[in-house]
Amino acid sequence: MPEKMTGKVAVIGGGSWATALVKLLLNNVPEVNWYMRKPEVIEYIRAHKHNPHYISSIVFEPSRIRFFLSIAEIIEQSEILFFAIPSAYLKDAMADQQIHLKGKMIVSAIKGIIPGDNLTIAEYFNRVHHIPFDSIAIITGPCHAEEIALEKLSYLTVAAKSSGKAGQICDMLRCPYLKTIPTRDIYGIEYAAVLKNIFAIAAGICHGLGYGDNFQAVLVSNALQEMKRFLDDTYKSERKVSTSAYLGDLMVTAYSQFSRNRMFGVMIGKGYTVTSAQLEMNMVAEGYHSTKCIWEINQKHKVKMPILDAVYNILFEKIAPGLEIKLLTDKLM
Repeated sequence: MPEKMTGKVAVIGGGSWATALVKLLLNNVPEVNWYMRKPEVIEYIRAHKHNPHYISSIVFEPSRIRFFLSIAEIIEQSEILFFAIPSAYLKDAMADQQIHLKGKMIVSAIKGIIPGDNLTIAEYFNRVHHIPFDSIAIITGPCHAEEIALEKLSYLTVAAKSSGKAGQICDMLRCPYLKTIPTRDIYGIEYAAVLKNIFAIAAGICHGLGYGDNFQAVLVSNALQEMKRFLDDTYKSERKVSTSAYLGDLMVTAYSQFSRNRMFGVMIGKGYTVTSAQLEMNMVAEGYHSTKCIWEINQKHKVKMPILDAVYNILFEKIAPGLEIKLLTDKLM
């Protein structure tokens, strides 16, 4: 693909982040292709100019959006593909044999990992669809879609092997209420985004159990150390985890009222089962699947990760949250 990216832009997904991305892109491009699974949602947006299920405060001009019900078709008619499908559903969504990604630029807004395969999104597109890493970019926070809708000042980090491509994706998203930061640390950015969701579940569990702000500060500072240990052990690089793409994204996901992973954790801490919490939220908490994936990956690396272990024990070994967090408190510093 040529370095200058001027082709048709597509957003694949119908949730909060997909809706926010369409809003951002329409600030800078004349038209966006948008894939959604449900025809009734497309018809609703055409008639009422907003997504009925996610961030309905965002008002669109439907004449600037081309809607698609087929992923194969939208990919065929687009060059730059922003994926905002939950990681647990990505493989099934891309299973159509008619999908051909050769020559496309992949931009992942997915903050998760492929369950079962334990691949990040960049690794998945590279290994399964044979997309070179030069044609893959990752966007990450600290940034919640709900504040994009409110046009509150936010920052996004865009990671790509080519600084030129990272800069061009930054240009496509930048606007008066969104600043963008390019980086080349695809690996670190993507794994940090996965890890911070797990740590946000831990923060939510502790809040649900009644732990206060003093303990939460200790928990989050230990989570950052845990993140650094994992990243340094698995892929050493000249990265600073104190920057906004790492520490900032961790903090907003652990503390924000808009964090679905924190919300999921709060419900677990209050006694909900995993199934009942997922049903009541009606949204995907990426950290649930990520916890098992990262725990399995870490069985090889043996990095000291007591917070990860605690969340895994609560979610998958069915250990009582109160007991597991009490044991965790003696391992933090």
